[in-house]
Amino acid sequence: MYKESSENFFTELVKFVLIAAAIVFPIRLFVAQPFIVSGASMDPTFSNGQYLIVDELSYRLQAPSRGDVIIFRYPKNPKEFFIKRIIGLPTETVSINGNAITITKSDGSTVSLSEPYVTNHGNGSANSYALKEDEYFVMGDNRPESSDSRVWGTLPRDNIVGRAFMRLLPLNSINIFPGSLPAGQAGTPGQN
Repeated sequence: MYKESSENFFTELVKFVLIAAAIVFPIRLFVAQPFIVSGASMDPTFSNGQYLIVDELSYRLQAPSRGDVIIFRYPKNPKEFFIKRIIGLPTETVSINGNAITITKSDGSTVSLSEPYVTNHGNGSANSYALKEDEYFVMGDNRPESSDSRVWGTLPRDNIVGRAFMRLLPLNSINIFPGSLPAGQAGTPGQN
């Protein structure tokens, strides 16, 4: 009787593990994955060592938006993952002049970015970057400490893994869509 009970327990345990793997594996592969922030390029929005969950599904259904905090494969070494904020969208021109960032859209209209998340500016000298179709311009929130599109160029759409969905650690900073901006905050209201 004891042997039969332990065989049933083992069988049920194997079934449970297989069912759990069948549920968790596709979610981990196609919907969400963990990410640990490394470095100071996104301070104060994200700090070194914070644990995030990345939403990989949303950008399969909609295009990334200005102001989104994204995780992507570094274009110069796709084995490395970076976290930055989207500043410029495909076919736009990003103009940086000191601390001021102006976006010229394909229709000729312009947007001056309001960036309340940037506390440490230092954007550098004046420069303009024209984006092609399926290219994004990304920058870290801690401008002097960020290796971003100003340094290594534009980000191809195919390199984007997903957006920051949830901050889990440290426990006192748990939140959903960390670093997100209220509607209209990523530029002049109504022109994003």
